[in-house]
Amino acid sequence: MLRIVRIDLPRATQKALEGRQEKVNEQRAAGTLNTEKVWKGARQTKSLKTALSTLKTMAGERERCMYCGDSHGTDIEHFWPKTPCPERMFRWPNLLLCCTECGRIKVGRFNVDNGTEMMVDPTLDDPWEYLDFDPDTGNIAARFDTGANDWSPRGMKTVEVLQLDRREALNAGYQKTWRRLRTRLEAAIQEAAPNPAVLADALREADDHRLLGWCFTGTGRNVAPLSTLRQQHPGVWNACEQALTGN
Repeated sequence: MLRIVRIDLPRATQKALEGRQEKVNEQRAAGTLNTEKVWKGARQTKSLKTALSTLKTMAGERERCMYCGDSHGTDIEHFWPKTPCPERMFRWPNLLLCCTECGRIKVGRFNVDNGTEMMVDPTLDDPWEYLDFDPDTGNIAARFDTGANDWSPRGMKTVEVLQLDRREALNAGYQKTWRRLRTRLEAAIQEAAPNPAVLADALREADDHRLLGWCFTGTGRNVAPLSTLRQQHPGVWNACEQALTGN
């Protein structure tokens, strides 16, 4: 899953979406709302096309799905589903970019606990606080919370809903990316004085599935060769961590 920084929509687009949401709220109150019809009718409007274009910009130059980080993001996804939650249908913070497979898998799965959606929202959360990566299998799993001495509930729900631990092609892609990252890290460790800027650029180029968050802020920092770099070249590690995560 990608960590996404949400950017503002153009003011005119934001006002158009707010107007559409007001109409949805009125129709809902009157009992005349047809959610699918309203969304289909709005989908080809300038405001929704601008929203989609902005989501693609947020996703990065490869325009990857904000859930799996593997496939190309093709359409607008409602984090809170529009059918049970029409009050969020045109709310910008509720719109994400997802691929066809993630959209198909997620449809109809809505998991709320005490008013909180249990899935990780990549525009609000750091996914690697709740998720973990297994380099041996390529699986994405829930992260173990040492404080609670249990697996992250939100991590478990995210994995369950998106089936992140049961998608062979997705897991293979993550493994391939990890092998590229590992190769570049191992080469840098062998150098007497690795150049942190060069290494950061090489890792960024190799990170086709946004695993650098796991590497530098998640449990990956304790896995070789990341742990080796941190121990043998702490200055390089700190510089890379700052460059790649902003921490």
